[in-house]
Amino acid sequence: MTVLGCIADDYTGATDVAAALRRIGLRTVLRFGAPGPQETVPPCDAVVVALKTRTIPAADAVAESLAVHDWLAARGARRIYFKYCSTFDSTDEGNIGPVTDALLDAGHGRLALVCPASPEHGRTTYQGHLFVGDTLLSGSPMRHHPLTPMTESNLATLMGRQSPHAVGLLPLDVVRAGVEPVRDRLTALAGRGVRHVIVDATCDSDLDTVAAAGHRRALLTGGAGLARALGAVTGPATPAAERVEHAELPEGPGIVLAGSCSAATLAQVDQARAVFASHQLDPAATPDPDQLLATALGWLGDNLRHGPVLIYSSAPAAQRQAGIAAMGPQTADVLEATLGALARAAVSAGVRRIAVAGGETSGAVVSALGVTSVVIAAEEDHGVPWCHTTDRPTIALLLKSGNFGAPDLLVRAMRGTTP
Repeated sequence: MTVLGCIADDYTGATDVAAALRRIGLRTVLRFGAPGPQETVPPCDAVVVALKTRTIPAADAVAESLAVHDWLAARGARRIYFKYCSTFDSTDEGNIGPVTDALLDAGHGRLALVCPASPEHGRTTYQGHLFVGDTLLSGSPMRHHPLTPMTESNLATLMGRQSPHAVGLLPLDVVRAGVEPVRDRLTALAGRGVRHVIVDATCDSDLDTVAAAGHRRALLTGGAGLARALGAVTGPATPAAERVEHAELPEGPGIVLAGSCSAATLAQVDQARAVFASHQLDPAATPDPDQLLATALGWLGDNLRHGPVLIYSSAPAAQRQAGIAAMGPQTADVLEATLGALARAAVSAGVRRIAVAGGETSGAVVSALGVTSVVIAAEEDHGVPWCHTTDRPTIALLLKSGNFGAPDLLVRAMRGTTP
């Protein structure tokens, strides 16, 4: 029986939460894109549906999310979880607030928990403020994100801009008091008309307490940390002896495709450039989209036979601005489409292992390859699992959130590949 249905607003976030659920022993199916009304899933404990709704118009994000909610509910999912980034990536218009409101209405709920904290990744919440490591979100590199610049750390302020409903706080002292005090506080907040509750959490045990107290509510939202805690509460877990690891990676050529411009990815790209042949998609130098793709395809054909290769559009802020000035406002869309086309060409040339950096880039690659579902396999880094496609030939995909992973992640992902 499917006990948990998860709706993720981007593809790398979906792989992160699917890995967290698998890690605690839940049989987890990950599906890319909204499923058709008649589509079914194999027997499992949890279903994660990956959407690309983080930066699309709010009305479209709401419509897609509601369709998935109904599909999950029709297949017996007893709990719904809305997964977004642990850095609360959004704008003043949404899409976290509008989607949360819509899902809460669909589940006939009164109150939703808002908990992006993911302590294992250094994302914590205290007094309603989101921290990245020991830095407020507004002072982190996320303030320079090209699509969702995060210049405010107060989650109540952010949620208040996105939803017309009252926002409250579940403070850390109440969380540390235990399950019953948390449950009582949530009941009191709901009685006062509070609809969204920002959750303080600075360690995994805080998330365990919150999940135990709130798991019967219609909707929980947040990062992979609370989803993991929710899965542990709702179970059942598959005994370790019955789990399938799928740790082996296919042989043959490999490629890294990087589109994220986060500080973590830029450092990973720097390390990969020192090891692999590399090609940068630079719209400032090549503003014509057709020429940009043709040049990259030619380079790929010349270099793939020599070993793992890296193609990237990742760039620091000044270079990104120069590219937009040359190519225009469609630059991000062109770069995503180009990386997707390159993935398709690489697979046609025999590539069977692809590491992708960035949520939007991962969505573009998965869509270009026509991948609809994967089996979650071993993690290369915490929250960064390999995904094996269910179609033939099997392709191993590493879909990395921009901020995740050690500096050598992309290099390690290509070990064992051959020309």
